[in-house]
Amino acid sequence: MTDLLAIFASAVGPIVAIAAVGYVLATVREIDPEPLNTAVVYVLAPALVFHSLATTRLEASTLLRVAVGIGVFTAAMWVIAELVGRAVGEEEPALSALVLVAIFTNSGNLGIPVSDFAFGAVGRQTAVLFLSVQSVLMYTVGVYVASRSSGSAGLEGVRRVFYIPLVYAVVAALGARALDIVPPADTAAMETLQLVGDASIPLMLLILGIQLARSNTATAVSRAWPATALKMAVAPAVGLGVALLVGFENATVARVFVLETAMPAAVTPLILVIEFAGSARTEGVLVSEYVSTCVFLTTLLAIPALTVLIAILQSGIVI
Repeated sequence: MTDLLAIFASAVGPIVAIAAVGYVLATVREIDPEPLNTAVVYVLAPALVFHSLATTRLEASTLLRVAVGIGVFTAAMWVIAELVGRAVGEEEPALSALVLVAIFTNSGNLGIPVSDFAFGAVGRQTAVLFLSVQSVLMYTVGVYVASRSSGSAGLEGVRRVFYIPLVYAVVAALGARALDIVPPADTAAMETLQLVGDASIPLMLLILGIQLARSNTATAVSRAWPATALKMAVAPAVGLGVALLVGFENATVARVFVLETAMPAAVTPLILVIEFAGSARTEGVLVSEYVSTCVFLTTLLAIPALTVLIAILQSGIVI
């Protein structure tokens, strides 16, 4: 119990505290998280991604294994979510919403800070890579899933991937590493990038708290249990299986990979559902409310779940 409390205080507690500030702030003041989110997506997160990938000491083979692992994990969870959704009688657009909740994790707002606190620099670098690859999948695979109930015209949204600075930050960082033109860490340029990137982490957590405060969960709780179970119980098990299958040479990278797959539901699928499903309802519940409820529930359940998982991963029992 002492170890769990220590892990919570050092790895999860600070995350909860900052997110709680955002939650409280949103309950006492009218705050639009969109401008803050825009700053993160277009400025702060790209700086974090470029600096982390450009300066990482992870081998190229490790970076490739992480990318492949994310692809395998996403495909596996998609198949499982489709089967579970159909088994419990979900139909479009709720089925697509369930799939989106199941396959995409909150690897940004929560994943990066938790991995950083729990596993240090390697944790942060691995989490940044996870976020980068998943962001591309969100605006390709995610757009396809969200658009299934709207016809093939919705696939035009895939073009958005070319407007995401994160993608270009990844390409630029890997290109600079390949050409050996990354500036030294103590130069003004790299220190500025690090400063800007570091600012993204607390801001991501504030945004998470604000978004949770704005979620309407009362009417959709009873519908959210299949997606919540997939996120909190199935996804970590699949993540562990994928990590063992891929065979990471760096044990810390493998542990962070599993930790990232255990993160709660991502917020971006909510944006996709709102755009492509519009005001669609499932058994009287707006699909957007269904997704926001899943985000809220999985985030709350993740607090004790991640604490226990970090303790298991740090002990080296399973990987």
